Amino acid sequence: MNIALIIAGGVGARMGQDIPKQFINVNDKPVIVYTLEAFQKHPEIDAIEVVCLDGWHDVLRAYAKQFGITKLENIVSGGLNGQDSIRNGLLDISKRYNSDDDVVLIHDAIRPMLLPEIITDNIKICREYGNAITVVPCTSAMLKTYDSISTEEQVARDNLKITQTPQSFFLKDIVLAHQEALKKGITNSVASCTMYIELGKKVYMSKGSEKNLKLTTTEDIEIFKALLNAKNDSWIKK
Repeated sequence: MNIALIIAGGVGARMGQDIPKQFINVNDKPVIVYTLEAFQKHPEIDAIEVVCLDGWHDVLRAYAKQFGITKLENIVSGGLNGQDSIRNGLLDISKRYNSDDDVVLIHDAIRPMLLPEIITDNIKICREYGNAITVVPCTSAMLKTYDSISTEEQVARDNLKITQTPQSFFLKDIVLAHQEALKKGITNSVASCTMYIELGKKVYMSKGSEKNLKLTTTEDIEIFKALLNAKNDSWIKK
């Protein structure tokens, strides 16, 4: 089975809005629904789980019913941070799925422009190598600073990749990794891939897209709207 785990536990403080950014309406549809639809429509995805902010579970269930997200199986609450929230979702999924063959795709709710080929490649790489981290090339000049206002040091970009989600793992492996992380005092790693690396494990890369935008600021919302409204873009699935 391939299970999507959507992380929607953030409050979106940087967005400066009254509601969490994953529930902001764009073209009369909440951001999280675009994300859910990407997995709902993908033929290789069997089930969806959402880690959701407390107080928004019923709203999310209503949206799932309204927009036909029939693969949604359960909603659980988030934790103190992203690592906590992911673990909550994984432990709930593992109550229903326990095959060695089960793969979980961990994805940010605020990346609503997920292309089907990214999901396909994530699953393929994960099943071939044991995990899959969505990445794009680093195309900008990279500078290192120690005081946040100046620098005399650059970082060669040729060997750098920018991570995105989904990040996929065999369910049994990622659950064990979370348990190992807790034992080693790793409690607030910024992503599943970084937690894996902190544990001394190798991760494998799959192909991402610059359109797989993470909606962090109001400017990101404007870019999202512009791309949705762009004409003749074949990547937009009606």
